[in-house]
Amino acid sequence: MKSALRVAGRRMVRTARTSRQRQLAGFSTVCAGRILPVSMLVPRTAASIHTTARLAIQAQAAGSESDSKAADLGDMIPMERIRNVGIIAHVDHGKTTLVDCLLKQSGALSGTTMQETRVMDSNALEKERGITILSKVTSLMYKDHRINIVDTPGHADFGGEVERILSMVDSVVLVVDASEGPMAQTKFVLTKALARGLHPLVVLNKIDRPTSRPDEVDSELLELFLALGASDEQTSYDMLFASAKEGWCSRSLDDVAAYSDAAAKGQPTNGSMVPLLDAILDRVPPPRGQREGAPFSMLVTQLEANSYLGKCALGRVASGTVSVGDRIRVLAPGSGEVTEEGKVTKLFLRSGVHQIEMAQAGAGDLVAVSGVPSVGVNSTIGSPEVSQPLEFVPVDPPTISVTFSVNDSPLAGREGSLLTSSMIRDRLLREAETNVALQIVGGSKSESMEVRGRGELQLSVLIETMRREGFELSVTPPRVLFKRDPENKQRVLEPYEEITIDVDHAASGIVIEKLTKRKGELKSFTDVADKARLVFHIPTRGLLGYASEFKNDTHGTGVMNHSFLHYGEHAGVLEKSRKSSMVCMSAGTATSYALNLMEPRGRLFVRNGDSVYPGMIVGELSKDGNDLEVNPTKAKQLTNIRAAGKDETIRLTPVKPWALEEIIAYVNPDEAIEITPSQIRLRKQILDPLKRKQFSRKRVGDADCFID
Repeated sequence: MKSALRVAGRRMVRTARTSRQRQLAGFSTVCAGRILPVSMLVPRTAASIHTTARLAIQAQAAGSESDSKAADLGDMIPMERIRNVGIIAHVDHGKTTLVDCLLKQSGALSGTTMQETRVMDSNALEKERGITILSKVTSLMYKDHRINIVDTPGHADFGGEVERILSMVDSVVLVVDASEGPMAQTKFVLTKALARGLHPLVVLNKIDRPTSRPDEVDSELLELFLALGASDEQTSYDMLFASAKEGWCSRSLDDVAAYSDAAAKGQPTNGSMVPLLDAILDRVPPPRGQREGAPFSMLVTQLEANSYLGKCALGRVASGTVSVGDRIRVLAPGSGEVTEEGKVTKLFLRSGVHQIEMAQAGAGDLVAVSGVPSVGVNSTIGSPEVSQPLEFVPVDPPTISVTFSVNDSPLAGREGSLLTSSMIRDRLLREAETNVALQIVGGSKSESMEVRGRGELQLSVLIETMRREGFELSVTPPRVLFKRDPENKQRVLEPYEEITIDVDHAASGIVIEKLTKRKGELKSFTDVADKARLVFHIPTRGLLGYASEFKNDTHGTGVMNHSFLHYGEHAGVLEKSRKSSMVCMSAGTATSYALNLMEPRGRLFVRNGDSVYPGMIVGELSKDGNDLEVNPTKAKQLTNIRAAGKDETIRLTPVKPWALEEIIAYVNPDEAIEITPSQIRLRKQILDPLKRKQFSRKRVGDADCFID
């Protein structure tokens, strides 16, 4: 009751401060029947939209400039004309598209084609998967101010990137889908931002969709802010309404109706991102720090590779100024030990997708420094007189682990060029230098390395990157990382996650049933548009392998998102959810004759002509029980005696290729994944069938891997 009164009281205070509630109340009447589906809008090119908006932004900037000449991109400008802001959101809520729109309309992408989309996602895997994996830093000039923007990932597995960049910014723009509302990762990133005392700007994106519900989303956001313990100043956030895809933003829902009406008639909307840029200048405070009389110091947040200069350290200058040629030193995080000394060879500022050389940078600037090749993330770069390292924010611990080892299958070495354990170890250690969310631990064998991460997607991205580089390796099934209660060492704690699911009402029953069997606890069941939204708290173990089942149960129409919640009481033994396997017993090439005989027993993983070997898993049985040894290389015997019956054409069910995150979640504890540049295979960890039977009673448990 008190919570409800507090929400109502806070909403009344905000209503008195702004006219948002009046706009929201009139939205249903103003916009009724005006917002049309995208398919009914008159098509316009992105180039024409952003060109018109860019001219509007340039006119705004030109009209507000003083008589003095505007600062050049590479010049050091006063701190009061700098704004450092991060863009945070749940996955697929449009933050990268929003950054694209800001860069294009401000003219920061003058060297690129206007038709190019998601220019910040430069990684090949990012473009293929349509997600942001690594944080990116860029900047633009507006009204003689430099706005440094940090684009962050939206998936929970890459939450370490979000935690790391919050030390670089003075505020965040929280992007929320106007239809979906706040989701699991929205809660995670907002928790981190509020804990650092940042005051978010809220942007309701995709407001032009017919399913948008700004009034309800505003209430959900306010309740989320209050539930996370936000202060009065943090709950008094500004809210803007945007359509990043169409290239406009507004403070008023009346403008949203006008823009949608103009788009329906095929007329230009004349909208732009000027309201958002003005809000950033007004609401985001300038960076704090001392330039004059203070030694230079900078906390390294990210490492960048440069083909000419080597390793470059990206971070925010905390104090003082630095120029090209200055002497600097590197202090180890925590201990403050001097690990390297050198001098600044280059200073870079990123504008759009280009790197701009700077002669000098000062406190508040986000720059890349070259000249110290052994620097690492969270290290401190400073002048020779700096002796104390800067504080850094530790990221949340990993929750699952896998073991990387040499590929020892009979087919090893046929495709890859990087095969040895030393090559795999060096590559993993290099990855750990830049990705602080990963932990590398020496395995029990000299040729293996344990890799700890946040989730299946994060580990699959690492594996996919390595296989494209030419590595061959073997990967064990993921195991959950347990902890022991510090007060009671006999008590085992395991990670729990909050999972948010949007499904059709007809599929909600089967989803609830299966998650309950996996020790999930239903926390809420609400209706969102025409979908049912389910929120569960579930052990991380319960989510391993569930993604493929979820797709089948919802026929591909469901959406599932999850984020780390906390460590809690061990939930007990989970029911086995995967059936037994068909294990190959001979080496050679799979034949259609043998596969046709095997197919009635279950689902096949190999095609006609694929190479197989003893111990390789070639299919899944349709019934549970013991593993079945089969011979997929068997061929039909040819004789000189005419057969009485006529041979029939063999038609096999097409085999669906494995996705890395699917196979990581699918594999059993006694199995392994063979990774090559072009193939992904399942196999038993022990290939010899006699030895495998001897160790059948000593299967790997899921509670034998502890963080402490």
